[in-house]
Amino acid sequence: MPAATTSRPDVKGFYEERTGSIQYVVSDPLTKRCVIIDPVLDFDEKSGATATVQADRILDYVAAKGLTVEWILDTHPHADHLSAAAYLKEKTGAPTGIGSEVVRVQRLWKGIYNLPELETDGSQWDHLFADGERFSVGSIGGYVIYSPGHTLASITYVIGDAAFVHDTIFMPDSGTARADFPGGDARQLWRSISRILALPEETRLFTGHDYQPDGREARWESTVGEEKRSNPHLAGMNEDGFVELREARDKTLPMPKLILHALLVNIRAGRLPEPESNGARYLKFPLNALQGAAWD
Repeated sequence: MPAATTSRPDVKGFYEERTGSIQYVVSDPLTKRCVIIDPVLDFDEKSGATATVQADRILDYVAAKGLTVEWILDTHPHADHLSAAAYLKEKTGAPTGIGSEVVRVQRLWKGIYNLPELETDGSQWDHLFADGERFSVGSIGGYVIYSPGHTLASITYVIGDAAFVHDTIFMPDSGTARADFPGGDARQLWRSISRILALPEETRLFTGHDYQPDGREARWESTVGEEKRSNPHLAGMNEDGFVELREARDKTLPMPKLILHALLVNIRAGRLPEPESNGARYLKFPLNALQGAAWD
């Protein structure tokens, strides 16, 4: 008799209010195997303090549900929060993964940060996922869609009937992700979104951010059909119209407040800089390297 399978994973989202980020535990209800997607390491830019409150919430949930972690995955090197992938690997022993084009992001930011010692082969992660590569979460099949535009390395994880799209598509009332970071491209973003929206209409889409427009409760789950019908950046839009809209909007947006803090850590798979001779760790970043200063 063949082993039982399901195509519908259980998805638990954890909203991180400081950065509007959503972290996920995606589990197979039959085998109790799971993956963690886009975990956040707490960071306070005012004091320089780090903490593992968010990651420990995930670990508590995994323990309470009796889950076994198979993967710790990031959709891309984040510009708005520090990744907790390294901490969770230490705690669970599970391997880390990200898209194979992360090497291009490493090469780009190696120059910006002037990091001659940085290895730019992606070896900081245990596995680099290629476009179309298949994997599984217990009995549930999954695969990767390369989804550049927001960054050079962005990918979407499709697991059963769920797709984890992070910085490509937001909730239907919130539009799409920006494409003006180093390596970003609005036209590439449209083409990536088009691949995602070619999934079946009932596919559940899980975004990586929600900024609670008009003060509503945080939300992070929609469907392909809902996005196609209701998202003002997508409904009735063509490629040229999207590019014009996205580029005009991006010109009005300041850089994320943690971009230079976060990328220094996230191009190293969430590893903090090594302690210096006095035992302290330091985040060091360039001045005047990015456009988009917000002086107000």
